[in-house]
Amino acid sequence: MKIEQTVLDGVLVVTSRRFGDDRGWFTESWNAAQMRAAGIDMDFVQDNHSFSAKRGTLRGLHCQSHPHAQDKLVRATRGAILDVTVDFRAGSPGFGKWVGVELSAENGKQLLVPKGFLHGFLTLTDDVEVQYKCTDVYAPDCDGGVRWDDPTIGIDWAMCGALPAGGVQLSAKDAVAPLLADVACPFTYEAAQ
Repeated sequence: MKIEQTVLDGVLVVTSRRFGDDRGWFTESWNAAQMRAAGIDMDFVQDNHSFSAKRGTLRGLHCQSHPHAQDKLVRATRGAILDVTVDFRAGSPGFGKWVGVELSAENGKQLLVPKGFLHGFLTLTDDVEVQYKCTDVYAPDCDGGVRWDDPTIGIDWAMCGALPAGGVQLSAKDAVAPLLADVACPFTYEAAQ
């Protein structure tokens, strides 16, 4: 497994090795022992799987606060997405900064999104399937989010290609999400000791 640190502390790109032959390929998408050896020790308790029919579907920016905050390991198993995470930890030197990584069925990359970060993605193709592992169960009372197009964050959603001419497709909830400045941040940055 190849593990790369992004510009945001704790946000990692994980790429598993693929073993292929004329039949196709095989990969380990998660190996707890290898990850522990790399200093990443997470107990995943829930797997989620989403399908988006159209290119330009945007889901996010979401998070889940304590006591059900979640670490996520995200991958695209069909099609491609721009996967984005935003530092949402009050007092963090990276607060409000973001990183985006193209995840696709083809490139096999995964994004590790730690607790304390907002998460969202934009589909870059039609018929996209995204799967992600979570370290806690979904809890509606802990669900939160910030507007996908918040100008103070300034995510470049077009970094992997032009946005659809008709704009992005949003859920009703995401369309009315608050701005970063209007949200009480549920996470606090704790510097490494």
